[in-house]
Amino acid sequence: MSAPDPHPALAGPPRALIAALKRLARPLVRLLLDHRITWPSLASLLRETYVEMAEREFGIEGKPQTTTRVSLLTGIHRKEVRRLRDETGDGDATPGAASLGAQLVARWTGDPRFLDAEGEPRALPRRGAEPSFEGLVESVSKDIRSRAVLDEWLRLGVVSVDAQDRVALHRGAFVPERGFDEKAFFFGRNLRDHIAAAAHNLRGDGDALLERSVFYDDLSPEALDELEDLARELGERSLAELNRRAFALQQSQAADDGDASPGARERGRMTFGVFFYRGDDEERDD
Repeated sequence: MSAPDPHPALAGPPRALIAALKRLARPLVRLLLDHRITWPSLASLLRETYVEMAEREFGIEGKPQTTTRVSLLTGIHRKEVRRLRDETGDGDATPGAASLGAQLVARWTGDPRFLDAEGEPRALPRRGAEPSFEGLVESVSKDIRSRAVLDEWLRLGVVSVDAQDRVALHRGAFVPERGFDEKAFFFGRNLRDHIAAAAHNLRGDGDALLERSVFYDDLSPEALDELEDLARELGERSLAELNRRAFALQQSQAADDGDASPGARERGRMTFGVFFYRGDDEERDD
């Protein structure tokens, strides 16, 4: 029996991981081709990201990260590494409508003032009697007029206005029917955190994070319809309950922060998501 390789990284990447990456890449590449994002464009983006992550995550404690080491880690030529390290960009900027919209919907679906007796978001009068849509917007930002938010949300299909001139939320989360920039932002944010959780588990860094799925093959269209409806019902219920609890905890912490010194405020972020996919047998699991 041969001894285990004392330097597994030198043996090359695990074949199972390469196979997983190929499977993961297929729907991504299809999306890229849909939007005319060519291989040279993607390669340029990947070079930037490789240099960014090597710079940020793979330094040696107590030593500055050098261009040579980044080049060794990434396989990118030193001249190109030097150029990329000197450049700065704002490619991760959040679209304004998505950032404000997420905060407003979180409050609308989490704050008891804006919920009915069943815990569902109320249809809100535009202004005047509280709770109102104008009051909702002002509770998040006093710099944005509620009319501007309403016009944008009507354009995106997030809300509608009923016969009583009340603003009704179409969904329990900020998922615009239109508005490509906003949908693309959440596409990147949600998949980033899902991959980050799965990568954490693959690395074996501490306790495993929640990252589970249920999967079945050989289901009829009627069965898929039923299961998709059930997944939507259970998923939206779980998201609504978690949102209400997160909102309450955040409000409680805001009150406690007044009594704590700034250095004592350790903070982090979380993402919880559920999904349902249906398709043909092209990606059947063996």
